[in-house]
Amino acid sequence: MVFLKLEIKAELENVTDLAPAGDDFEYSFKVVCNSCHEEHKKFVTMKRSETRNISNSRGSAHLVWRCGNCKKESSASFVAEPSKPYSAESNGQFATLLKMECRGLEFTDFAPGDGHAREKTGTSFSDVELEDDDWVDYDEKAKVDVRISDIESRWTRA
Repeated sequence: MVFLKLEIKAELENVTDLAPAGDDFEYSFKVVCNSCHEEHKKFVTMKRSETRNISNSRGSAHLVWRCGNCKKESSASFVAEPSKPYSAESNGQFATLLKMECRGLEFTDFAPGDGHAREKTGTSFSDVELEDDDWVDYDEKAKVDVRISDIESRWTRA
């Protein structure tokens, strides 16, 4: 078992927080098998609100994955603490978004997907699409442009 943390870095302009949009947020990760070291070609997805049963066990995990190469089953679960928003204080620096407990696999990449951003005046944007690593909108209340750009991520041991 290994604990990994996902750290992200982004440039926030007139945005105070960037966070996943609740427990139904679908995270997308690249995964590699610890047995045969084969990386899965596609991103796998998982949500905090869904668990799957682990074969030959009474346990469950947020992700149960069988390697296409060696057929070994592996699993991963979110650590109980909630995801932390990426805040303006971390602007341009890496900060921990979440932690994972992994058994038999490790994550190698992260695709941001659709998130949730809050602007300095309290305006909340729930339709933040980060697939292109850049999002721009306009806050009518504050009459300013809001932007999230230059998103990077990395996995490190927790």
